[in-house]
Amino acid sequence: MTEREKKLHRACFTGHRPDKLIGKEDVVRLCLRRQIDAAIEDGYTTFISGMCPGVDIIAAELILEKERFNPDIHLIAAMPYPRFAFNWDDGWGERVKAVYYQCENSTRNLVCNVSKNYTGRGVFQVRNEWMVNHSNLLIACWDGTRGGTKNTVDYGIQKGIQFINCYPKN
Repeated sequence: MTEREKKLHRACFTGHRPDKLIGKEDVVRLCLRRQIDAAIEDGYTTFISGMCPGVDIIAAELILEKERFNPDIHLIAAMPYPRFAFNWDDGWGERVKAVYYQCENSTRNLVCNVSKNYTGRGVFQVRNEWMVNHSNLLIACWDGTRGGTKNTVDYGIQKGIQFINCYPKN
């Protein structure tokens, strides 16, 4: 299968970090689960997470759950740079590491360090563009405010990939 053909079956995620999410995590998780299920029904098999605490990790955890029961499902952990977020406290660092190690120790999943090291905040946009450039669907959990999620959504729309916003409505 060519890269162009693979891209037709790939979806990526973008969304807010934990401090910007509305409501409880279980509400965000439910919204993401519905969109993931719909994407799988539409033939998407590979999902790309940017590995940031918040929406990215919640989505990655959901994909790893799906993968346990469906061998056709794959996760690409798109790290902005090696060991990103490993030292976050409040539990998110541990969740990032758990997803990372599950991908690294799997024959079906993949870790991709988009940049070799941290060179400034621009590494996050490089990672976001890489995800969009390798996907046909962008699943967002975005409240419409400015920031990295908006930049990713704008880039995805500019590139002409499908866009779904599953931000919970209180």
